[in-house]
Amino acid sequence: MSKRVHSNIRLAGDDLSVAYGDRVILKQVNFQVPPNQVTVLIGPNGSGKSTLLKTLSRILTPKTGCVLLDGHDIHKSHTRDVAKKLAVLPQGPVAPEGLTVKELVSQGRFSHQSLFRQWSTEDEGAVQAAMDVTQVSEFANRLADDLSGGQRQRCWIAMVLAQETDLILLDEPTTYLDLKVQVDLMNLLVHLAHDLQRTLVVVLHELNLAAAYADYLVMMRDGEICQHGKPNDVFTSENLKSVFDLDARVVQEPISKQLICIPNYPSSLHPNFHTEYQPNEE
Repeated sequence: MSKRVHSNIRLAGDDLSVAYGDRVILKQVNFQVPPNQVTVLIGPNGSGKSTLLKTLSRILTPKTGCVLLDGHDIHKSHTRDVAKKLAVLPQGPVAPEGLTVKELVSQGRFSHQSLFRQWSTEDEGAVQAAMDVTQVSEFANRLADDLSGGQRQRCWIAMVLAQETDLILLDEPTTYLDLKVQVDLMNLLVHLAHDLQRTLVVVLHELNLAAAYADYLVMMRDGEICQHGKPNDVFTSENLKSVFDLDARVVQEPISKQLICIPNYPSSLHPNFHTEYQPNEE
């Protein structure tokens, strides 16, 4: 991606290199987050997509380069100031035991509290609005631990919404959830971007889900961004082969026009390939 940061780009990475010890994960990555869209990062395991998200969110410090939030180096900014602009939902978040849903969502107001500013009607309104948008208000007084996986994930999303930031980063929010729940969550995230003007960066593992819901799709491999752009331009058989080493066809669903990845099965596994069962006689 271009190193030049345009005036409407609020979050960008410039020449980001990140290493765990001697192992380099990101290699001089340049990345700009398009506003009011759902940007999806995909790539094979170990490609660096979660590392990029953690670096953009200030969890990891780059070895070289910098992350710019509103033109300022995010790693030189105060934590509370960053939290008022950018919310992060890590993969597999764990809440303290015994919290109700409302208490969990209220954690999102931490950055708005101080010695001179305690809980207010503004905080109460932000928490209620976040629960309403994510449709968890009916669970407000229930223990978060007692909810299903999909319900809990909506509560976590409500918590980051309660921060009232317009930048939200999510690391594999659909992992371990049933397909129907994944679809419902992605519909919610698209609603946040398209209708509520939030800017989202999402790491996803499921390719067809990424192609269906991304406004902007980024493919990573070996710590580098290989392809980026609109799904129609990026989600191709050639790119799936070069990035994932996956032999597949990409077709367009006739009604929704969404792109779908269909693996090329060996002929011996094709559903129209029949062989008679031969019992093993001894």
